Amino acid sequence: MSAVLHENSGSFMSVRQVAAYLQVNEKKIYALVSEGSIPATKVTGKWMFPRELIDRWMTDSSHGGLLADRLVIAGSDDPLIYRVVTAFARDVDAHAQVSFTPTGTRLGLELLQASRVDVAALHWGPLDESRNRHPALLRQHLHHRNWVLIRAFGREQGLMLRPGIVDRATDLEAVMRGNYRWVHRQSGAGAQRFLMEVRKNLPGLRLPEPVATALSEREAATAIVLGQADVAPGARSAAAESGLGFLPLGNEAFDLALPRNIWFRRLFQQFLKRLESGECRQVADLLGGYDFSETGNMIWGQD
Repeated sequence: MSAVLHENSGSFMSVRQVAAYLQVNEKKIYALVSEGSIPATKVTGKWMFPRELIDRWMTDSSHGGLLADRLVIAGSDDPLIYRVVTAFARDVDAHAQVSFTPTGTRLGLELLQASRVDVAALHWGPLDESRNRHPALLRQHLHHRNWVLIRAFGREQGLMLRPGIVDRATDLEAVMRGNYRWVHRQSGAGAQRFLMEVRKNLPGLRLPEPVATALSEREAATAIVLGQADVAPGARSAAAESGLGFLPLGNEAFDLALPRNIWFRRLFQQFLKRLESGECRQVADLLGGYDFSETGNMIWGQD
């Protein structure tokens, strides 16, 4: 026993070591690897198992699967994510908890840091800066060394507009100079951040004071639909969902931050497969503005 403990004292374990550690045979370990059920990485042709993640995986699998049978997503709002999660929750029925709560990028990461949620969705500026900017956001949190960043998709970001002003509001300057009622997003929301950065190209103009602050893209779109406002920042898909006009301002990355052990969780892998499914792509085509060329890729956290 002391020899096994000594062998397992490193950061990584071999197949033989992790089998001894879990008190199962090596064939079972290979089966878990094949299913993608256990944290593992292949190094020079050999499977290795991070000891810390194995311990967390065991904890998640305890208590009758209470933690493993849960996938709670918070953070940035998106119509497609909402639809995928809703259908997923319907299909798993009472066998697991799958949910999505749009809180904005910043609060989603704070909830992830506090272990209140399993996944935080985020977008924070232009697509071409996302591989630096998104990891920089994660590094502001104490637990970031245990997190990975997975690309969900790219999407088109801009302004949602009351249909009657689409023809007159041909660019951001025209919208800002027009006598329109604006809805802003809360501090820490990626949509508001994107708008503020694009506005820097018009240094002589300030964003109009808002008539309201919306806590999600759907809430912002609803304010326009109900006649309470004319303009709000949001994605093309959110505008299409509510039958609004849309002024494109650029493209952004929509990523998912999560602990490494959650990445290996069966429910999260099933969620990714749904994002990659033909049914999801059909819905995305109807909403418009999505790019799935990097879906499922690990953007950060390999080390």
